[in-house]
Formats: sequence, structure tokens, C-alpha cells
Amino acid sequence: MARALLLAALGVPRFGGSGPLLSARRFCSEPLTVRRQEAGIRRIILNNPKKRNALSLSMLESLRENILTDVDGEDLRVIVISAEGPVFSSGHDLKELTSLQGREYHAKVFHTCSEVMTLIQDVPVPVIAMVNGVATAAGCQLVASCDIAVATDKSSFATPGVNVGLFCSTPAVAIGRAVPRKVAMEMLFTGSPISAQEALLHGLISKVVPEERLEEETLAIAQRVCRASRPVVALGKATFQRQMAQGRDAAYATASKVMVDNLALRDGQEGIRAFLEKRQPVWSHKTEKAPP
Repeated sequence: MARALLLAALGVPRFGGSGPLLSARRFCSEPLTVRRQEAGIRRIILNNPKKRNALSLSMLESLRENILTDVDGEDLRVIVISAEGPVFSSGHDLKELTSLQGREYHAKVFHTCSEVMTLIQDVPVPVIAMVNGVATAAGCQLVASCDIAVATDKSSFATPGVNVGLFCSTPAVAIGRAVPRKVAMEMLFTGSPISAQEALLHGLISKVVPEERLEEETLAIAQRVCRASRPVVALGKATFQRQMAQGRDAAYATASKVMVDNLALRDGQEGIRAFLEKRQPVWSHKTEKAPP
């Protein structure tokens, strides 16, 4: 309850609910996404390689469900999103965007996509993209929306909508906040892909690794996140998101208040004591206030 009140005070939505382990099944028995969780790390795998892991409405709904399920549970510390096959995600399923489906259906697709992308940034745990292959359009938007992104050196990123008469306006929201304006504009106006090294240079991704080390490097980051106090990480993520939308002075005011709030937590004081006593901290992973 205390943690929920703290997140509410910070403006972080409370997410909850439960759902099946495997969801949004295709015509047979295979799920569109697969969710596994162990030792605080939730793996969500886009599982439709035959359709280049297109972000169809069903895929987006499945991804949303697998992010939201028990997201407030204390045993969840980090989410890793990856994909089966040589394409991380090709973006929206263009078959859903023809005039046959109609304006109302199109609006639902883009509303759901925007909801998923903002959800990734609003949930109280870090979300890591583990990319091996091509990420285009809304697939590139998904990478840009994650807090951290690790990619193989053979991966590439593009917003090619302009080439099929559909300018990538919604991907531009996330990409334009991740890379410099002129880099984003070149990607959007030309549709030309950028390499993993270029994506790293411009800030779209966090790290480039050989394919054979992708999982090892990504999980190493996830495990380091797991060693931190969950409420402290949640507090920090929410604060950072707010600061990015503020001017300098307002950002410092927000950060100063949150630092004081952080110090008032039991885990905040435990971390300081552990450092001074030269030992490993023992986190409560709760939003309890420190004793006076």
C-alpha cells in the first residue's frame, strides 16, 4: 500500500491485474508473445517471425498484457523485450491499415500502439530492448521507447513509412526524443536505415555487441538492475521521465525533492549505512519510511 501511494504521488500509474502466461494466440497454438520470469527478470519475446514480428493490433494487445501482468509485484525488477527470428519488428501490419478496415479500426491500432509505448516508459521497472536484426517503423519506435537497448552489430534501424506513403509520425515521437533532431529528420524523410554503430553514436541504443554475446550482455545489465532496491529504481525512473519534460530549474527542483524523499526511505538509509560500513546492502524492496 505504501509503495502504491508513493507511486501515485509521483504521478506513476498503478498497474496490476493478472493474466495467462502465454497470451494472444495465433490461429494454432503458438502465442504472439511469450512471457517468462525468473529471478526478478521478465522476458517478453515477440513470437511471430513468419510475419516479421509485425506490431499488429493482436501483437500490441499481447505485449501490453505481458507488460501489465503483476507489474506491481515485488519480485519483478526488470523487463527484457526480444524477438524470434532475424527481424526484431517490422512495425505495423500494413494489411491492417488498408481502407477495408476503416478509420475507426485504424484509430484503434494507433491508440493501442501509443498506449503500449507510453506504458513501457511509465511502468515502475526498467525495460530493456534486446535487438538482433531489423527494427523498422513502429519496431524502431519500440526500441526507442525502452529505457535501455542492447543490439547486435548486424542490427539496423529505419523509419521507411515515407516510401509507402505513410510518414512515420508516431515512431517520430519516441525516436525524436532519443536522437538528435537532424538525425531523426533524415531517418524520417529518407527512410534510409542506420547501422547499429550509427544508432549507438546517436543515442538510439545503449550498447552494440556481437550476436553470440547479445543475451549474455543484456542479462548482465538486467541482473545489475536486480541488485538495486526496487522502490528506489521506480522512484528514479519516474523522476527521470518527469525531468526530461521540464526546464532546467524545474528539473532541479523536482530532483531535489525526490532526493529528499529517497533519503526518507528505509532502503535509502540502508544503502548509505552499508556504504559507510563497507558491506553489501540488504534491501527491503518496500517503500517503508526509515526509522527516525
